[in-house]
Amino acid sequence: MDMATALAGLGVIGASLDPETRERLDRDGYAPLPGVLTGPQLAAIRARLAELLAAEGDQAGIEVHQEAGADRLADLINKGPMFDPCFTDPRVLACIARVLGDFKLSSLNFRAALPGHGLQPLHADYGSPVPPDQYQVCNSIWLLDDFTADNGATRVVPGSHRFAQRAREALADPAAPHPDEVRLIAPAGTVVVFNSHLWHGGTLNRSDRPRRALHSYFTRRANGQQLDQKKYLREETMARLSPAARFILDV
Repeated sequence: MDMATALAGLGVIGASLDPETRERLDRDGYAPLPGVLTGPQLAAIRARLAELLAAEGDQAGIEVHQEAGADRLADLINKGPMFDPCFTDPRVLACIARVLGDFKLSSLNFRAALPGHGLQPLHADYGSPVPPDQYQVCNSIWLLDDFTADNGATRVVPGSHRFAQRAREALADPAAPHPDEVRLIAPAGTVVVFNSHLWHGGTLNRSDRPRRALHSYFTRRANGQQLDQKKYLREETMARLSPAARFILDV
């Protein structure tokens, strides 16, 4: 199978990427997709995440990363079919293809910034700047709660995916507010796709509740994965996935 066949098999057509979204990805480095997850889907995902956090306890997220001040989970490919849209949704995949061309899933994780935590310095998810035709990584944030000005919504610096310097080199304090930053304020069910060479970071959660999101992270097919899907994939997961979905996972 090749990339075009896999995308077609998952329902990606020309209309999956509208001109405005394409322009925003190219110009700003990110684009919001409203209403990707329905109310019932959100409810199923939230319920399953609560089960997993309770069951995994202090081991939650250990497959990829644990973080002080945040609830984390990883390897969600294997932890329920309610997570399958995160690597099969046609609109999201069309956006990822726009940024990367040939790609595969790198990891599918959960992060919930806890009250009083969540502030991150501005950063990109790749070691060095690259030319526009050589982007290597692209992320998607699946909003499980409304992202607000108070609960730690992710901030981005539009156009910074084209900058020739890393944030830590260009800024005196990457954790400080940036004059051009935009907070991704949107309702639950929205997915924000962003070029991971874009400067971005979480902000401080000033609310009294966790701010929950899934991170479905993609990389070019020649690169390694943050979580080796071939190593972790369970037989029952493989059995439920279509050949095109398996191609996206590179299994």
